[in-house]
Amino acid sequence: MIRISTSLPDFNKKFEAFLTMREGGEAEVSSVVSDIIMHVRKNGDAAVLEYTKKFDKFIATLDDIKVDEKEIANALALCSPELIKSLKIAAQRISDYSKKQLPEDLDYVDASGTRLGHRWTAIDAVGLYVPGGLASYPSSVLMNAMPAKVAGVKRLVAVVPAPEGKLNPAVLAACHIVGIDEIYKIGGAQAIAALAYGTPSIKAVDKIVGPGNAYVAEAKRQVFGRVGIDMIAGPSEILVIADKNNNPAWIAADLLSQAEHDAQAQSILITDDDTFAEKVIIEVERILIDLPRRNIAKKSWQDFGTVILVKNWQEACDISNKIAPEHLELAIAQPEEFFPLLRNAGAIFLGSYTPEAIGDYIAGPSHVLPTSRTASFSSGLSVFDFIKRTSIIGCSEKSLAELSRYAQTLAESEGLHAHKLSVSIRS
Repeated sequence: MIRISTSLPDFNKKFEAFLTMREGGEAEVSSVVSDIIMHVRKNGDAAVLEYTKKFDKFIATLDDIKVDEKEIANALALCSPELIKSLKIAAQRISDYSKKQLPEDLDYVDASGTRLGHRWTAIDAVGLYVPGGLASYPSSVLMNAMPAKVAGVKRLVAVVPAPEGKLNPAVLAACHIVGIDEIYKIGGAQAIAALAYGTPSIKAVDKIVGPGNAYVAEAKRQVFGRVGIDMIAGPSEILVIADKNNNPAWIAADLLSQAEHDAQAQSILITDDDTFAEKVIIEVERILIDLPRRNIAKKSWQDFGTVILVKNWQEACDISNKIAPEHLELAIAQPEEFFPLLRNAGAIFLGSYTPEAIGDYIAGPSHVLPTSRTASFSSGLSVFDFIKRTSIIGCSEKSLAELSRYAQTLAESEGLHAHKLSVSIRS
């Protein structure tokens, strides 16, 4: 675990090292992924089945990999009524929030008489990658798919790794509640390739969203351009800015809520009180003892856990903006006072009664957020990821005559004479 303080003369040096501590540790997967994508493009379904057997130990046929209604019904029967109710409430809250994000079209006539504006339309087909294997996340199905549904996407396709052919019933239940159109029991780079380029059995999509391992992330990077993608997501991270009036156990639990995701995840505490920091560290160690995923969380905390001591909250906000965390909790007495100073974060959780986990499951905004400091230039998944804007331009004879002279001048200055002609020929 790392401890640094802004009051020490070597803070800037240590802070810069901290910012880059998780860089460069990724496995070299580019060539492997490239080969997988090429094989799927060339051999289609056969390649997908081959990799499914190799990586998921699932000897499947084309009929086996597509989930049917009977399998969904069986999955629903295995889920408790309380789980189904929770998934439905979460789905409704995500839907309600997403509907408020829907933008309006623009259509007007300017002073020259030219019609201008834009129109929003949904993407036709979207592929959703749902992580499987060691952990399955029905919440990710809701958080990725519901904004797409609200946006008006016509075809939603889910791909889910199925080790030995088995799927988590809760994941299938979430797919059913959202209304996924097609579900395939495939994962890894081969699933991304199938979605991007299509196979005889799986029709290609226009965009791929959803988190995955390093191979999935690299595959999304390589198919970008053929299809759209949401983002290249890295390990999860949380930054908690907390004062001494918090319950140390609460803050410790919040830090571990992300550490238990992945050994590469990062949990950061910023506080102005050294004694409080010690109490939080003690609580982290105490909670770890009984945490079911303690081996993962413990390694994350030991390798990347960080405590930063600051002199005031202005300093804390400045540091937070440089970190640009995926999740940012502002657990201080007057969070609204400092909220305007926080510019770079995937999501901000205001006050001690707003744990990050409430955003993971039930609050409403998607939990798919930018990681690895990319919140400094990008946003979390939303309705806007599933719609595109088309400009509208309509000239009348009169408005074209008014604008023609200037368009011709600009075209001539660029040496594009056919451009100039296409305007002047109408005069």
